[in-house]
Amino acid sequence: MDNLTKEQRKKNMRAIQSRGTKIEVLVCKALWNNGIRYRKNVKTLPGKPDIAIKKSKIVIFLDSCFWHKCPLHFKRPKSNLDYWDKKIARNVERDKEVNNFYIENSWHILRIWEHQLNNKEEIEHTIKDIIDFIRKYQ
Repeated sequence: MDNLTKEQRKKNMRAIQSRGTKIEVLVCKALWNNGIRYRKNVKTLPGKPDIAIKKSKIVIFLDSCFWHKCPLHFKRPKSNLDYWDKKIARNVERDKEVNNFYIENSWHILRIWEHQLNNKEEIEHTIKDIIDFIRKYQ
């Protein structure tokens, strides 16, 4: 059973952001400071990519370790297992569908895990990888 009331859980879930997250702000600032122009959370593209450069057919997703089931850091919730198992499984399946769409339509797709932006050393390396990826296809 859930240890929160229905109203508390509702409030908690509403507070979870899908855009403007800490990692999104970090990556976007770094790209902008390196002269890379992009669009954020493009609703007209499947999966609403966190970063998109339409003219170069580039999309970048910044995936949370929990919501997208990171193989290294995902921790299965201890309560309401049926709900969470279905929810997370559907997220993973949707990620595969979105990837397939972009691949089939000759887009360049990059997925970054939240844990790749956790410490200063990894942040610098990951930002460099993202910039290199973008410049390769621009």
